[in-house]
Amino acid sequence: MASGNQQRTGAAGQADSLLEHYRPIDGVVDEMVDAAGNPRPLWKPFIASLEALGPEKLVKRFARADQYLRDAGVYYRVYDKAGANEREWPLAHVPLLIEEKEWSAISAGLIQRADLFEKIAADIYGPNRLVEGGLLPPGLIASSPEYLRPLAGTVPAGGHYLHFCAFELGRGPDGRWWVLGDRMQAPSGAGFALENRVATTRALSELYGELHVHRLAGFFRRFRDALNTTAAASRGRVAILTPGPLNETYYEHAYIARYLGIMLLEGEDLTVSNGRLMVRTVAGLVPISVLWRRMDAAFADPLELRPDSQIGTPGLVEAVRQGAVTAVNGLGTGLLETRALLAFLPQIHKELGGEELLLPSVATWWCGQGAERAHVLANLDRMVIGPALSTRLAFEDDGASVLGAALSEEERAALAMRIEVEGGDFVGQEAVTLSTTPVYVDGRLEPRPASLRVYLARTPNGWTVMPGGFARVGFSLDPTAIAMQRGGQAADVWVVSDKPVERETLFPRESEGFDRTVPGSLPSRAAENLTWLGRYIERAEDTARILRAYHVRLAETSDPAMPLLAELRGYLDPIGIDVADPVPQGLLDMLDSAVYSAGQIRDRFSPDGWLALKDLSKTLHLFETTVSRGDDATRAMTVILRKLAGFSGLLHENMYRFTGWRFLEIGRRLERGIQMARMLTRLTRADAPEGALDMMLEIGDSVMTHRRQYPVQAGRRTVIDLLALDPLNPRSIFFQVERLKEEIGLLPTEGSGGHMSPAAKEVLRLNTALAIKEPSDMTTQALGELAEEIGGLYNSLAKAYFG
Repeated sequence: MASGNQQRTGAAGQADSLLEHYRPIDGVVDEMVDAAGNPRPLWKPFIASLEALGPEKLVKRFARADQYLRDAGVYYRVYDKAGANEREWPLAHVPLLIEEKEWSAISAGLIQRADLFEKIAADIYGPNRLVEGGLLPPGLIASSPEYLRPLAGTVPAGGHYLHFCAFELGRGPDGRWWVLGDRMQAPSGAGFALENRVATTRALSELYGELHVHRLAGFFRRFRDALNTTAAASRGRVAILTPGPLNETYYEHAYIARYLGIMLLEGEDLTVSNGRLMVRTVAGLVPISVLWRRMDAAFADPLELRPDSQIGTPGLVEAVRQGAVTAVNGLGTGLLETRALLAFLPQIHKELGGEELLLPSVATWWCGQGAERAHVLANLDRMVIGPALSTRLAFEDDGASVLGAALSEEERAALAMRIEVEGGDFVGQEAVTLSTTPVYVDGRLEPRPASLRVYLARTPNGWTVMPGGFARVGFSLDPTAIAMQRGGQAADVWVVSDKPVERETLFPRESEGFDRTVPGSLPSRAAENLTWLGRYIERAEDTARILRAYHVRLAETSDPAMPLLAELRGYLDPIGIDVADPVPQGLLDMLDSAVYSAGQIRDRFSPDGWLALKDLSKTLHLFETTVSRGDDATRAMTVILRKLAGFSGLLHENMYRFTGWRFLEIGRRLERGIQMARMLTRLTRADAPEGALDMMLEIGDSVMTHRRQYPVQAGRRTVIDLLALDPLNPRSIFFQVERLKEEIGLLPTEGSGGHMSPAAKEVLRLNTALAIKEPSDMTTQALGELAEEIGGLYNSLAKAYFG
């Protein structure tokens, strides 16, 4: 007989089985185990594989997934009382498993539903037979802020209102899947689903391969190809419209744009010219004929929709009316998310000749009708009461919905009175009991409520369904705490086949042709941000070199009053660099500005580049509180310079030599030329302090080169020759001007008739003048004027390309 303190042994023969403490909740379906706690057949091999890994390896595997998400910079912006802040993507490491057969049934039900919503949208913005026939209350439509009157009577280009949809599903106590909500406005999360898949497979690669999990890439390839085909038919481009970096899901917008090779634009990038939607690029206006919008429609056009919108494009509605652009999804389709609409779907579907809905909606009653209102009042304890026009789900806390059972007797009476008087403003929905799925907590599995978000995309062959999507999982057993804004988690969804599945990728098959993107599609805003990214990085490097030179001498002499150090302070103070701080705030601001500029163009930034930049920023902010003056600050600046060099090298070696790279390079060369000219002006004066020339060589990273080039001690002429006029020194002013001449000369020159652009002429003049200079010509005044002339090149570029 075993002793009383002997550990229990799990099915895999090891102590403390993952399922030993797993207990399904009474009356709630669990995805992994049945009511008796026995693993479902689909999950048995998965559980066995997890247990074979053991707790220590599992923790390391899951940490690997989390590290991938951090390295990739995956975040979700959360808005609360403290304001907006970026939150690391909360991955629930255990995927939700669904059998292929069950998924086929889900897919059929969602395709049926998407077709139904397409018909409803076409009727609401068309003949309005549903309202005329009494199937939809006219007040419910007319009072909705999502009903866009300027679009009434508009038939969208291509004939379809819906192109990309998402549906929120939950499994009820009866084991059936129910539709909890419909996402037609601008469905989010598809990019996060991809990142969930990558992170989860990093942790559980063997299991992923063994279980025959359907891949996601084919879904995105088919949708991308459909968008490109539509755009090519009207000789335009495809673009994704984002509200910008402050949007809660901006990371996803940038990720999808990069993944699919589609331009990511903001409203200010677009203009309507002669009825066509155009993007401002450095090569001029380029037509956009397919716009995948990721912003609410009401903000898309301040001219005809919300006049207070600062993120839209004036004239966009007119372009849609003219059929000049296909909006994905159509403007006004947010109306289809209205919570009260769920109450009318079954009858509408029946009236339109459809059979019974394969996937029913969560039971919903609109209180604007007598019988329905009476039913809600009689069953208040079993209802969630919320705004009729809300687009939030029944289990989400929208700040206005209440659970009847949670109210006091007085609160319930007051609510009932409001429903009696203002019935049309309310809906009652059956309180949702979501199924649970396992999460890994402290070495064991525990059940948590979950909902499932599934995506559909329109292709020339009809709707295609993403074989997975992602599950929102609660941190606790509270079903209202699974929303991402409330702190929920996200799990990958594996659709598992009993046979090998096709290994689909985003790449076309060998038998298919391909199109190379036409050059010149760099939006002006992106070009400006790339230029400033280059400038801020170079400015930070120059400042770090000066600070290192300062602290080296401070450590040697311990005399801040030393004339040379006073000279540096006199240079740095006016530009906001206070050397009293080992890591000055001005330097932090420069790097923060670089991160901000890069954040504006995340779709054009590689994950490695972003990781290197964030690591650089993190290191500098850490030094802010841990570094002291003198030798400590010297070492810190050396670390920063090394990381800056690594970041610059990463961009230089890996970034495609296209227009975007040219603007980044131009920004770097402009700033290096300006800063070098200014420092030479300061440190090569006749009355400069002792040691100024040696310091200049040190700041210019040219000490060894000077020793090899000039068999004499550093003098003003040799320093000027090396750092201002040497064509082979990558730190010299002349080298920067040469590079500027080359890169500016390769920029697009719309409307120039083959002639040089004003900026190209200006830099050529500057280059020619500098090429014939002698060190004796480079007086202090001449160097100061040179810095101004190089700075003036930016103004010419901005006028030509950033306006």
